[in-house]
Amino acid sequence: MAKTLSLKINGKEVKAEEGATLLDAAEEAGIHIPNLCYLKGLKGIGACRMCLVEVEGGKGTVPACTAKVKEGMAVNTDTESLREMRKFVLDLILSMHPLDCMTCTKAGVCTLQQYAYDAGLKESTFTRKYFGYAIDEANPFIKRDPDYCILCARCVRVCKEQGTNVLDFMGRGVGSKVTTAHDKPLQESGCTFCGSCVDACPVNALLEADRWRKGREWEYTKTASTCLACGNGCDITISTKDNSIVKINSGADEESVEKYICAIGRFGFDALLSDQRITVPMKRVGNALQETTWEDALSIVAEKLKSAKTMGVVSSAGILNEDASALSKLASDVVKTKDIDTTLSLYSDADSMKSSDIVDMDSSDLIVLAGLDPSQWKRALPALDAALRKRISRGAKLIVINSNDTKAGTVAAVNIIGDEAASLAQIVKSISDKSGKASKDMYALLSGINTTEDSDKAAELFTGAKSPVIFCSPALFNASRNISLLTDASVVAVPVEANARGVIAAGLERKGMSYQDIISGKTDALYVIGETPVDSRPDTKFLIVQTSYMTSLAKEADLILPSATYLESSGTMVNYLGKVKKVHKAVPPAGDSRQHKEIFADLAEAMGTALKASKAGVKKSLKTKAKAKVSPFEK
Repeated sequence: MAKTLSLKINGKEVKAEEGATLLDAAEEAGIHIPNLCYLKGLKGIGACRMCLVEVEGGKGTVPACTAKVKEGMAVNTDTESLREMRKFVLDLILSMHPLDCMTCTKAGVCTLQQYAYDAGLKESTFTRKYFGYAIDEANPFIKRDPDYCILCARCVRVCKEQGTNVLDFMGRGVGSKVTTAHDKPLQESGCTFCGSCVDACPVNALLEADRWRKGREWEYTKTASTCLACGNGCDITISTKDNSIVKINSGADEESVEKYICAIGRFGFDALLSDQRITVPMKRVGNALQETTWEDALSIVAEKLKSAKTMGVVSSAGILNEDASALSKLASDVVKTKDIDTTLSLYSDADSMKSSDIVDMDSSDLIVLAGLDPSQWKRALPALDAALRKRISRGAKLIVINSNDTKAGTVAAVNIIGDEAASLAQIVKSISDKSGKASKDMYALLSGINTTEDSDKAAELFTGAKSPVIFCSPALFNASRNISLLTDASVVAVPVEANARGVIAAGLERKGMSYQDIISGKTDALYVIGETPVDSRPDTKFLIVQTSYMTSLAKEADLILPSATYLESSGTMVNYLGKVKKVHKAVPPAGDSRQHKEIFADLAEAMGTALKASKAGVKKSLKTKAKAKVSPFEK
């Protein structure tokens, strides 16, 4: 644990951890030091010179973003000379910056504007310079206007730290420019359009492409929520105006490795207005689907479920905990069927989700990817890829174990290409040989396994790690857990869907036939909830589809119940790290669509039974079973 130091800032007694910067220490104490180039969580570079402070007994000024706290030091951040220095810096920047604050989209949240206001600067006293750089706006996501750039390097550093490496400086001095390799437009640069640069930019140089005249920042209602687009479950902040979503930004704290959302999470909200959106119940009349009322739709579904001799219920594992709990109750207490399952069973068992550890990736110093290929470029668990690359940039080591070559392997300390289960067993053998901690039974099981140079290197990294974590495909959970028997490693099975851990914790666990058996079998009635990988109609007499969009399956349904999207719903979810996170409704459900749990409650009522809320909390159900005594090489 870091040592706590005492110092004075502007005469105020302040406590700070050893190794902290003066800027961080001041912010923790509620003292703001002006800055333009600093981003919490990233190493300070002292480029903008706005955060210069005076240290009593020292010579001259020092940048607070790079200077470390010392025991007993006294610091002044707001003297007359410092204010004049900062005013001079701002004066220079304004001489090269468009002064169109009245119509600038960033007005109200522009850091430069705020500091100019504080300093009383309306115009620059220097000769104005205009570079006339071309605006990069050929893509539909991000507008890049270099004339507004203040060369703070925040976008460049964020892009580099998460491993995308698209932006960098070109040229020198005042005429330098932040751009892509060979000054290509973003869509030709390898950009993933995650928009991390947009979140980092303190001015109007980087902005969402469609923001012009869609309202000022102070007109927006901000809603903190969680993205359910994939298994990462990223924090998001949703800005709305007149009950419409204007933009979505990353909602994570700046120093968190979760400060990231992908292009789908950031820009995919336009799907709410898609012409494929279903906003009213629909029933099949002859060969066509026709709109109907909720009362009629629920009455038909209730009748079909009551009369069905064989029926099944399948759901996406991306629904909220409250929706999953209500569906579990509907199946067990009202419909009275055990044949209910989720898409989770297509790639994982319930035990892997239950037994996965709850981890803090911010503190991990060794990360293992076993059977996973997270990629920002493929948009497969992109936030996990960005997070591990950030950890690597801050000193963590990476081990990749995969049967195929992966992009993550290029930044790994050890990259093992081959059979994943066999490679994990070899690492266990190497660790046991090195530590001597294996039991007699384990030694017996390990006796026929030969170590390799790679497994020995991996074992060496485990030996030196203080907080290792293994992220694995659910199929490799038990094989990965064997390593935790000999080390302090936490093991997390990473699901494909956003709330796979949550739906199990909420009680939506298979008790009868599996998802695949239900879909491939014959039923009198089949009830499908959410987006599932079923394109054609299964062998069922009556198909009920509860969805937000007119999918291929919905087109073949006998009855469609329109559900709200996660942006139109409220509740909780559990991300792959085991954190319970809140999802807040940002806009009203489109048309007559309803949240899943409301539909389940209404259906239960139509069947003559009221749904009772479950008393078991998700947090209680998430108690980890880490370090459980299991047999070595349990399959």
